[in-house]
Amino acid sequence: MLSALIWLPIVSAALIGFWPGTITSKGARQIALAVTIAAFIWSVVLLLQFNISDVRQQFQENLPWIDALGLTYSLGIDGLSLPLLLLNALLTVIALYSTDETLERPRLYYSLILLLNAGVVGAFVAQDLLLFFLFYELELIPLYLLIAIWGGQRRGYAATKFLLYTAVSGALILVAFLGAVFLSGATSFAYSDTVELTALLPKSQQLLLLGALLVGFGIKIPLVPFHTWLPDAHVEASTPISILLAGVLLKLGTYGLLRFGLGLFPEAWASLSTALATWAVVSVLYGAFNAIAQRDMKKMVAYSSVAHMGYILLAFAAATPLSLAGAVLQMVSHGLISALLFLLVGVVYKKTGSRDLDVLNGLLNPERGLPLIGALMVVGVMASAGIPGMVGFISEFLVFRGSYPVFPVQTLLCMLGTGLTAVYLLILLDCAFFGRLSTRVLDLPKVLWKERVSAIVLAILIVILGIQPGWLVGLSETTTAAMVTIPTIALDSAGATLSIGE
Repeated sequence: MLSALIWLPIVSAALIGFWPGTITSKGARQIALAVTIAAFIWSVVLLLQFNISDVRQQFQENLPWIDALGLTYSLGIDGLSLPLLLLNALLTVIALYSTDETLERPRLYYSLILLLNAGVVGAFVAQDLLLFFLFYELELIPLYLLIAIWGGQRRGYAATKFLLYTAVSGALILVAFLGAVFLSGATSFAYSDTVELTALLPKSQQLLLLGALLVGFGIKIPLVPFHTWLPDAHVEASTPISILLAGVLLKLGTYGLLRFGLGLFPEAWASLSTALATWAVVSVLYGAFNAIAQRDMKKMVAYSSVAHMGYILLAFAAATPLSLAGAVLQMVSHGLISALLFLLVGVVYKKTGSRDLDVLNGLLNPERGLPLIGALMVVGVMASAGIPGMVGFISEFLVFRGSYPVFPVQTLLCMLGTGLTAVYLLILLDCAFFGRLSTRVLDLPKVLWKERVSAIVLAILIVILGIQPGWLVGLSETTTAAMVTIPTIALDSAGATLSIGE
């Protein structure tokens, strides 16, 4: 069942890219949309059959692959990976639907989107360390090309910077995985085998391997000071790619850090938890203050992502059942909210030709402005700022409530970041949407309904999940609670002491 989500996009990408006959731009788009919609429906089928009370991996597939390397084709999902799987499927459909139908080289573009989707799915469902790494690297080249070919004026610089940073990230993760297996004496790279042995490694070895994972996944998340590739990539990427980058691809970093950082090295994680919480504060405040200083709407939203990823690190550092449940909800919440904001900024840029807050003004004008886009932007801003009734509020509340008993000072400082979020996003609203319509953006083209539908869908989901967050929390809380208790049991049996999760 899980292989279908990986191989259907890969086969479809190959057909679109290498079919000897002529495939029109419209035909390639329709094929890609049909495949991603089918993948989304299949993900919903998995959701309906998922047993939320079962902590084990479900829908498992296990096939031998390269015995000499101990590499197996092992797939499975639990309450941590399933919400991200659904998020990836939804945002890929939205990104494709939002793509300009007149773009150049459509066959290559849609093939790369499908390969990107397959790589992300594979990483979320892989239950073998090397298999995860292969899928983690698979998404690198498609995203590089999507930025380098269809990006803005400085697309070459942004794409190359992204490539270099991500290459370093992958190298560090591979070194950590190889070290974990060889030092622990595991006979394969299967996660289930490795996790039982790495928790028994000497603390010094755990710290060394965890340090490599922290930097590797910290680049991907990204955390300060490894974040500098992200604003450039967002500014130069097209709107659909920004949606996927912020909404899904950053979650590979947070997912990997939780699954393999806390999961494999719980004792070292406990030792570094205070440093991690402080690191979260730095990322939150640095990202927020940088967002306040921006005049480019897209760059402001990009720095907002840096800040909001810090909340997730804070929850990981505390590692309580409530904070980890909040972290998963925050991943989904940020994915939906950032996708909405980038989508709306893209519409504004397409209609006005500018993202400069010094140029834009009065776009909420009901007659000559972009009133519906402005109204949806208000929804996105409210959600990102943590207004009650939106999914952003409940996700941040759970993170802070679960983290405060462990790290009260760091949690209060991160809560200050929430207030700063309201500051910079209200600056965005005030400059771009309120006041008198700027004379430099008069006679705006009409916003078509197909340009509104995706944003409306995202806004509805943000409100629904804000009112009913229990649907997502219930999906993941069994898994996240087990991630705290299982390492504790393993270490206690070896005579070690672990304070995390107590």
